[in-house]
Parts: sequence; structure tokens; C-alpha cells
Amino acid sequence: MAEFFSFLGDANRLRILSLLAKKELCVSDLAAVLNMSESAVSHQLRNLRAMRLVTYRKQGRNVFYQLHDSHVLHLYQAVAEHLDEQE
Repeated sequence: MAEFFSFLGDANRLRILSLLAKKELCVSDLAAVLNMSESAVSHQLRNLRAMRLVTYRKQGRNVFYQLHDSHVLHLYQAVAEHLDEQE
């Protein structure tokens, strides 16, 4: 678990997860929104796939990424909700 949460400590990975929590996107769309190179986004997506946080589907030449499953979405939403709580 420590390795998993440490992995999520990267701001770029969290930004990608945040966007994918809303809808599936391709690398070029993610790169444009995040103001990152497509190569850098692809690198982060490979890491996210290795941790089973995202999955992809191919449509022609495009590859669309989405959160792996509802567990990842619920984890993201729970942390976001917790951080938004007023004390």
C-alpha cells in the first residue's frame, strides 16, 4: 500500500487521473489539456497501466484511456471528497 500511495504522490499522474475520472481521452487530448508533451503523457500512462489504474481501447489509430474500473474512480472520488470537507 505504501508503494501504491507513494506512486499517487506525483502531481502529473493525479492530474491525468482527474481528467480520466470525467471521461476517456486520448494521449493528444491529455497532452493539450495538461500542457505536457505527448511523450511525457505516454510515459505516465504506461506507469498508470502498470499499477492497474488505467486501461485503454484502440479505435483506428487512436488509443483512448480511461480509469481501470469503478474501484479506481471511487478511490479518487473519496479522496477528493475528503479533501473538500470543511473542518
